[in-house]
Amino acid sequence: MRSMNSSLSAAAIAAWAHAAAPHVAVEVIGQTASTNADLLARVGQLRQPTLLVAESQTAGRGRAGRAWLSGAGDSLTFSLAWPLRRPLRELAGLSLAVGVALADTLAACAVPVRLKWPNDLLLDGAKLAGILIETAQEKNGDGRTVWAIIGVGMNLALPAELARQIGRPAAALPAFVAQDCNRLLGTLTQGLADALLQFEQEGFAAFTVRWNALHAWAGQAVQILDHGRMVQEGVAAGVDVQGRLLLDTAAGRVPVLAGDVSLRTRDDGSGKHVVAG
Repeated sequence: MRSMNSSLSAAAIAAWAHAAAPHVAVEVIGQTASTNADLLARVGQLRQPTLLVAESQTAGRGRAGRAWLSGAGDSLTFSLAWPLRRPLRELAGLSLAVGVALADTLAACAVPVRLKWPNDLLLDGAKLAGILIETAQEKNGDGRTVWAIIGVGMNLALPAELARQIGRPAAALPAFVAQDCNRLLGTLTQGLADALLQFEQEGFAAFTVRWNALHAWAGQAVQILDHGRMVQEGVAAGVDVQGRLLLDTAAGRVPVLAGDVSLRTRDDGSGKHVVAG
């Protein structure tokens, strides 16, 4: 299969992105273990927001230490390092805001994705992309700058062997979008830059309504599992201004922190979706 990433170009990506994000440095590398890890190692040396794109990743990661499985040319794997003038305690909803930005950009490309709390994009009910955000603090003359390293893995193609390895419902971008990865990466960078500037000024509260409008499981029964043990169940009622998942339970409405559990697209046969830690 021809690699869809074979013509990735930092200059071409920057040309598409710079209309809205002229201050973002764009770098393309052939192969690395993890673009997130690479940028985290450079905190303290970075002088501007930096987009790092890899043609292939050998040790891509998702939340809770899970691996991001992909073959060369089958996935967009990139990370954006962005300095934020907000304390760490106010970054809880950042992955959700990033999800909104990615979803809005893809919708403009005629790809109608939905969002699964807290960090996945779904297409036709299957996982299209995942988000991993890691943070690091840099000491400077003004105190500390928090760098958010925003990692994204997005499926461009789904060969049978890769689908078998993933072992759960997965989706890939339509060919008419995936065929021009430079344009796609540039427009995604524009959307992320706009969203990050807004998040820095207003926090996740500015994204709450938009996220809830894209909520894949709105009004559906879910179970909360933590390390295989069910700890809560109820009806998914969206998220609050802090990015917490709201469940309507027999005891009332309960907020769930993103740090406690993550959502897994699975049906247990009873019509309930399972939320696994």
